[in-house]
Amino acid sequence: MDRVLDPQDVRRIRLRQVVKMVLPIGAVVALLMVLPGWIRPSMARDAVRTSVATVGAIEAVITASGTVAPEIERVLSSPLDARVLRILKRPGAVVKQGEPVVELDVSQSVLALERVVKDFKVKDNQQAQARLTLERTLGELDGRIELKTVEVQSLQAKLGSQRQLFDAGLVSRDALRQAELEVKQAEVALSQLEADRRNTQQATALQFVGLDLERASLDKEVAEARHALDLATTKSDRDGVLTWALPQEGGLVRRGDVIARIADLTSYRVSASVSDVHAERLRVGMPVIVKVNDVELAGNVAGVLPTVESGTISFNVSLRDPSHAALRPSLRVDVLVVTERKARTLRVRRGPFADGNGAHDVFVVRGNRAVRTSISLGLSAFEDVEVTSGLREGDEVLISDMREYLHLKEIALR
Repeated sequence: MDRVLDPQDVRRIRLRQVVKMVLPIGAVVALLMVLPGWIRPSMARDAVRTSVATVGAIEAVITASGTVAPEIERVLSSPLDARVLRILKRPGAVVKQGEPVVELDVSQSVLALERVVKDFKVKDNQQAQARLTLERTLGELDGRIELKTVEVQSLQAKLGSQRQLFDAGLVSRDALRQAELEVKQAEVALSQLEADRRNTQQATALQFVGLDLERASLDKEVAEARHALDLATTKSDRDGVLTWALPQEGGLVRRGDVIARIADLTSYRVSASVSDVHAERLRVGMPVIVKVNDVELAGNVAGVLPTVESGTISFNVSLRDPSHAALRPSLRVDVLVVTERKARTLRVRRGPFADGNGAHDVFVVRGNRAVRTSISLGLSAFEDVEVTSGLREGDEVLISDMREYLHLKEIALR
């Protein structure tokens, strides 16, 4: 049988029903109030980096990696075939001009020098003997010529007397003819002796020329042998630092083999490399900026190597100040090759958005919002990028990595 409920129980039941209906509605209302804040993302202003668009000069650059190297590196080579006796200096040592680096065994070279000196002395002796022989031969010929000259003069005097007697009828024509024949024979003999003297002198002169050539050749060999001995203890021809030397003693080296390298650390250059996609843009004489930590050094492209290795092309940079205090051997540096320059254009700091020319989306600060804006980029420098359209001078651009927000039209800044 049904029983009438107590009024208090009825009120409690109705209250529960009302609460069950109100709570969901309140939750929905609260969600609708909070949801807009969740739908529109926001970020702290100090959590992002920004750059203000300014007007100024910009330089388009090719970014390359470089290494500082001594501008002058002297190579010491072995002057002869020898064995390494002692290594006097090790890589890294500071050497002065004239200071020995490596000592070589010169015993064979000493013997070679002695042999050449002996040949030189023999040739000197031969030349002296030839000169004595010539002088003796010429002396004998001069004596015979002098006697024959006296004989010719005597016969000529006799011929004169015979002619006077013949004119007086005191001698016969045959006697006159005999006197004339004797004079002629003596003159021919004198001419022959004089010719012999000239021929002997010319032949000996030619012999002396040959001996002089041989002597000069031997003299040169002696000088070279002595110079090789002087170089046997290889000496530095300039102040510098030893960058490489033979690693061990006792080894054999051939003439011309490199035995040490000495770098002049008062002057430097930069060896750089860049992707071969820039090969056609690189030219000798292009201005270059070398960044050594916080220091920027000006220079020029001094030479471009014609070969491509592993997808890179190498080039050398000459510096305007090759003796700058910031330069160190083997120091890694950034090399910026300037390909184009504009004196006045709109520019902003580089950011992840600056990945090439053309249109890009960036976020521009408008009050307490960052609004997505389409801009066009032009020249790209190491730190700045040219903006050809989409921005005005004074616009503030977010240069942090915003790629995951590019689907949004704006972002609240707090």
